Parts: sequence; C-alpha cells; structure tokens
Amino acid sequence: MSKKILFIVSNAKVIGPNQRKTGVFLDEVAHPFVEFDSEGYQIDFASITGEVPALDNMAAKDEASNAKFLNGVGWEKMQNNRKLSDVRPDIYDAIFVPGGLAPMVDMPENALLKKVIADTYERRAIVGAVCHGPVSWLNVKLSDGTFMIAGKNLTSFTTAEEENYASADVPFDLQSALTKQGAKFHEAAPWSSNAIADGNLVSGQNPASARDVAKKMIELLSAN
Repeated sequence: MSKKILFIVSNAKVIGPNQRKTGVFLDEVAHPFVEFDSEGYQIDFASITGEVPALDNMAAKDEASNAKFLNGVGWEKMQNNRKLSDVRPDIYDAIFVPGGLAPMVDMPENALLKKVIADTYERRAIVGAVCHGPVSWLNVKLSDGTFMIAGKNLTSFTTAEEENYASADVPFDLQSALTKQGAKFHEAAPWSSNAIADGNLVSGQNPASARDVAKKMIELLSAN
C-alpha cells in the first residue's frame, strides 16, 4: 500500500513591522514533493485556515524540481489544500512542514497544529520540517507533559543565516527558541545542506536541505 504524506503549509502572506511579503519557500515545498511523488506516495496538503498559501522565491521557478511542482499536480494540490481541522492526520504515515518566513507567523502557538504534531510523533509516524518549518515544533508537549524537542537532535534556519536574511522581520530567533526548549541544535555552515534524523523526527537547516530531509524521511518510511 502506498505511503501517505500530509504537507502542512502556512497561510501567512506578510510578516514583521515592515509587512514584508512572505509565503512558503518554493524550493522547500517543491523539492520534497518531487522526491515523495517519485516514490509513488499519496501527497495531500492542509493549512491552518484552508486558504490558498503564497509562494516565496518565485525567482527560482525555472529550476527543474520547482518547475515540475508548479506545472504538475503539486501546486494545484497546494492551492486546494484542506483546513487542518477537517483532516484526519492519523491516516498519514508522515507529516511535513516546509519553511519560508510564513510559518513564523501562524505556527508558533496554534493549538490544533501542536496536537496534530504531538499525536503524530507519539504514534511513531514520521514528523519532518525544514528551515523555518521547525517553528511548528515549538511548544509541542507530549502526553507526559514534556516538550517534544527536549533532548532531540535537530536543526533549523540558524541565527547566523537569519542575521543576513530576516532578523528585522521575524518575531524571534528560531535557533534560540528551539534550544531553550531543550533541543540539541546542530548547525552547519550557512546555506549548506544539513538534514538530521533523530528517531522519527527529521529536520533540515535551510532551502538547500529540503531534498535531503525528504530522502531521510523516505529511508525511514521504507524501513517500516
């Protein structure tokens, strides 16, 4: 039976005091989608509100995987995503949260999202995220009351990367916030690929890491 993957994407379109335009970073949704699709997985999309998400980094729309996503079924599925509250997350073998600055707006505190992630993790399904996507893991508490990321090896967009990208726009520094909740943070050179699996958690540092996150998730899914 084909594996089922649920992409949970942000609906935010602006961020910060200067109302910087943002969205889901194209490479971070397209590259994993293409990897999962090549495995024959069923891929569905959900978001907090069910509205059409925005895409960032459209300057890279002609890159091979990005173009395949935009011109194939990927972007169509993303536009027609379902509201998270209308989805049954328990039928999926994995969930995946792509980054872009957008998740920093609507994902740090959303109670339903936190429950979906905690429930998915505790039933041993795969939980993946890349770049700013691991902001969705903040404030996720397990049934024993502990933070999900406490003691876990992971990564995300780093403080060093943010300083040269959007430090004036984000509400807080993601690396610092993850570390504060007990994560064992692993930082590679800025903008280099860095993907980490710890049990059923898979995280990536930046856009260059998105494909490797998907590949690590596929390895775990293939082993089950």
